[in-house]
Amino acid sequence: MTARTLARVAGVLYLVTFVTSIPALALKRPYLQTGAGVDALRWAAALEVVLALACLGTAVALYPITRRYQPALILGFVGSRTLEAATIVLGVVSMLAVASIGGPATPGAQALVAVHDWAFLIGPGTLPAVNALLLAPVLLKARLVPRAVPLVGLVGAPLLLGAALAELLGALDQVSLLGGLAALPIALWELSLGLWLTVRAVPHVAVPTEPGEVVRLREMTTDVGSVPAECGETSQNRSSFHERRRSRVSVGRSRTVTPDATSPAN
Repeated sequence: MTARTLARVAGVLYLVTFVTSIPALALKRPYLQTGAGVDALRWAAALEVVLALACLGTAVALYPITRRYQPALILGFVGSRTLEAATIVLGVVSMLAVASIGGPATPGAQALVAVHDWAFLIGPGTLPAVNALLLAPVLLKARLVPRAVPLVGLVGAPLLLGAALAELLGALDQVSLLGGLAALPIALWELSLGLWLTVRAVPHVAVPTEPGEVVRLREMTTDVGSVPAECGETSQNRSSFHERRRSRVSVGRSRTVTPDATSPAN
């Protein structure tokens, strides 16, 4: 799979997170608050499972492309994205458990609702800011996307972290106008990144597959001279190599001792 294909996969998965997360929030909120609409809750659960898989998929798709630039940061991004997916699944299990015991009015159900709400705050409510702080510097340094895209993420991350901290301390409600405004830059960062990767992908880059090995992920052509020097040999280097090889063969032949026709046979 080429780097451009991996980038487009990551872009599509970023867009999938938008397609699933926004409807899921609208579908599950009425049931968790009033107990009405259990079928909508189940649809929300299915969408959030897809959301969790899409979150994990973005990290898996971007890792081979970006790991050679800043390995520690991109490995942290994979871990943070995995943790985000895990908290989303925890929230799904909690709200399905609420439906299984009879709804939010059932004794003990509010504890499960609280688990869901805290999982939502720590996962989709906080970790996207951590993801931006880890991934945006890598994309900015590698120049894989326009500079404006990662800069939006770097600006939005502190805003979302501040809002999440205020919600954690009880200064803001988990669903509030101020909290929504603080999340907008991060939402714009992920949306713009998803759109760019889907439409434009990334430049042709060499991706390390094993320690000490780099392979080209661009389309191979028969014209060796059209491949950049950093991705492989140029036609001039190849011609020089063949000339040196022919010279060695000529020297080797000249050193070969031929049998003397006048020497007696054994």
